[in-house]
Amino acid sequence: MPAPQKSVMSNLAKNNFRSNSIKLPKDWSEPGDQFSDAFKESEKSAPPNSPTTLFKEATQNKYHVDTAREIGKKFGKYIDGICGAICGAIDKWMKMMTITTCVINATAGIIPPSGVMGPPLMPLIMSSAPKATAQEAKYSNAIANALSTLWQAWQSGLTGVLNFPPNFASFPGPVCPPTPNIPMPLGALSSPGEAGLSAASLKGMMMTNLADPAALHAPELFDAISQAFNTVFQTFKSSTMINNVLGTGPVPSFAPPAAPVGPVAGGAVIPKPGILT
Repeated sequence: MPAPQKSVMSNLAKNNFRSNSIKLPKDWSEPGDQFSDAFKESEKSAPPNSPTTLFKEATQNKYHVDTAREIGKKFGKYIDGICGAICGAIDKWMKMMTITTCVINATAGIIPPSGVMGPPLMPLIMSSAPKATAQEAKYSNAIANALSTLWQAWQSGLTGVLNFPPNFASFPGPVCPPTPNIPMPLGALSSPGEAGLSAASLKGMMMTNLADPAALHAPELFDAISQAFNTVFQTFKSSTMINNVLGTGPVPSFAPPAAPVGPVAGGAVIPKPGILT
């Protein structure tokens, strides 16, 4: 299964953001009769924006409608860009991720904590994240830093059991040669660090990283992206397969003719990338 898709994550994030029904200008109230007199009749009531617009216009005043539409376009473009950068980073991570430590006894290979290795997401995300303006760069850094930190905690905590073919339990020789594992979903591994990838944890760290309570619409933006990420992450885990992990190991009980076969004991894996599909 490929990495999470930009279009899926971006659409989820936009739907999440749209659900806040943010009106522009915010906290609008009619300043008085003179406000209406300041506009031409054609400017006082413009057609409303599409329901897919990320912001709602506070009134049908042409300038309110235009503002909601134009700012919505900018936020939509940003969401597309950051979601694409996140999904692209996970795709690169998949290609470089390896299982470095796994103790094999018979058919069971135990992966201990820190047995899974992969590159940090921060530079992978930032290489293509939106940063055309200072504010975009601040948002992108806050998002990328949070995801990278909490992804690393999830990765480092991954543990579980890789299963190898039945001949690992009764191999007719002193050493079992490199043999692929039986494919299994990535979601079969567990990690205490996964709690950090919840939407609430991600949003909280993004806000902390941004350290700018006055940043426009940051809570709604970070919440929308965090929720979308957690949704695609759950699908990613269950649909991504771990396969072609090469296991090998000694068969110390092999002693023909009395013991013509025996189980692998104290075996290991041969670390290599490209094991996630």
